[in-house]
Amino acid sequence: MANMEYKRHLPAPQDVKAMYPLSEELAAKKKETDEEIKRVLIGESDKLILVIGPCSADREDAVLEYITRLRGLYERVQDKLILIPRMYTNKPRTTGEGYKGMLHQPDPHSRPDMLKGLIAIRKMHLRAIQETGFSCADEMLYPENHHYLDDILAYVAVGARSVEDQQHRLTASGVDIPVGMKNPTSGDISVMMNSINAAQHSHTFVYTGWEVHTHGNPLAHAILRGSVNKYGRSIPNYHYEDLMLLSEAYAQSGLLNPAVIVDTNHSNSGKQYLEQERIAKEILHSTRHSADIRRLVKGLMIESYLEDGCQKPEGGIYGKSITDPCLGWEKTEKLVLALADLR
Repeated sequence: MANMEYKRHLPAPQDVKAMYPLSEELAAKKKETDEEIKRVLIGESDKLILVIGPCSADREDAVLEYITRLRGLYERVQDKLILIPRMYTNKPRTTGEGYKGMLHQPDPHSRPDMLKGLIAIRKMHLRAIQETGFSCADEMLYPENHHYLDDILAYVAVGARSVEDQQHRLTASGVDIPVGMKNPTSGDISVMMNSINAAQHSHTFVYTGWEVHTHGNPLAHAILRGSVNKYGRSIPNYHYEDLMLLSEAYAQSGLLNPAVIVDTNHSNSGKQYLEQERIAKEILHSTRHSADIRRLVKGLMIESYLEDGCQKPEGGIYGKSITDPCLGWEKTEKLVLALADLR
């Protein structure tokens, strides 16, 4: 194509994995985590999952410090909660302009470099499990990139703008860890349910130049993240009535392992990040008033970093988000301890 410049051929996922391998010991540790998460999603464990961490993993040093602190906090709450750190390495700004995440720009202040980015995101995920024992969550923004990290991740999210895309749905059906499918920005729950349905069934399709066959992912589930109406106003969907409607939709769907992770930020908070504490507590309050909601709600998604709020990419404040605003560490620690007590 005349309008597309081919810069270089990138290494295949298996080549990058060979350069930066996951040891057998750490693979076994990850498998233990996978089993614990699975037990929650299939209803064999009553622990609450928290997918928690920065909106975008923008720099390795700050992200690893955050996850190291999270490990210390986890030791205090692991009888009630399962913490899965968010390490979103593909996360761009909403408009797609400028910064597009560590995959594209391992240094937010330098030009995009996909080769350096692929290596940087693998090394960062490896450091997380090597140094803290955590296998992390990442967003499947680009399905063809999933295999660069598929042996390290504990959880995958498909975003509100991707959930209607057929390639995301089909790729999710071949993933062997939980995949959360967000409701679209329109708020149409039927779109999300169709996406979960597709992910739970087997498919044959073209993937990275291969004809592949998947076996379906029974751990594909819902993520409620709120919606935006035609006037650009945020409409939350975390309230008791919303959760009951989702429970009824699941009951009518015949889908396996009914489950939802509720996103406490984005349109559920109107990007008012300090509201996450109140929203999280309201959701747990709803679980105490309905056995159906208690069975359905498997966890929460919380945006959190070392410092409160957000800054422009050139801001330079260590541990402060350069995309969506996040809870700082002190508020995060307080909230996680409170949720463990409420559970």
